[in-house]
Amino acid sequence: MTLSTPDAASSDRPDLRTARLRVHMPHPGRAADALAYFERNRAHLEPWEPARPTGFYTLAYWERRLAANRDEWDQRLSVRLFLEEGTRLVGSCNFTNAIGGAFQSCMLGYSVDARAQGGGRMHEALSVALPFVMQRLGLHRVQANYQPTNTRSGALLRRLGFRIEGYARDYLYIDGAWRDHVLTSFVRPDAPVPTPP
Repeated sequence: MTLSTPDAASSDRPDLRTARLRVHMPHPGRAADALAYFERNRAHLEPWEPARPTGFYTLAYWERRLAANRDEWDQRLSVRLFLEEGTRLVGSCNFTNAIGGAFQSCMLGYSVDARAQGGGRMHEALSVALPFVMQRLGLHRVQANYQPTNTRSGALLRRLGFRIEGYARDYLYIDGAWRDHVLTSFVRPDAPVPTPP
């Protein structure tokens, strides 16, 4: 893993490299690329994710979202990354709801282009993003949940070292129904001990 620092203003932002991918926070000027990723994968992703907010499939939404991603990073609230192969966005991985104190945890969600499934790209990306995020945010735990029928997601999380912790019935409303989820987490044994407030 290497960190790239293209300019002083963005020197702190995640910009990770793997053999095939750049895993980073695109500038709001890349809104058209982010929109294109979600538009071409609409049918592929919507059965697995909650309903999209109003305006999700618009350029204006993605201009705002990509700018907000950077603001949330500056405040250490989230780390929202895209996977880029060549000049094409082929996936996303989001570490959200970061909580410090005695919890030191966040939630992980991810998606990959329908045409890139099965090629190991998400494993490649998360293998560098997971330790980076845990170290930078001082996290002890990252939680990731998946629908029981999403066997690809379950296999990916197992390969990354996530452990099953439970099963939540009717966990999220997705694609017209309440969906059960398998609850998993990755725990970092060497996380810093939280200091009392």
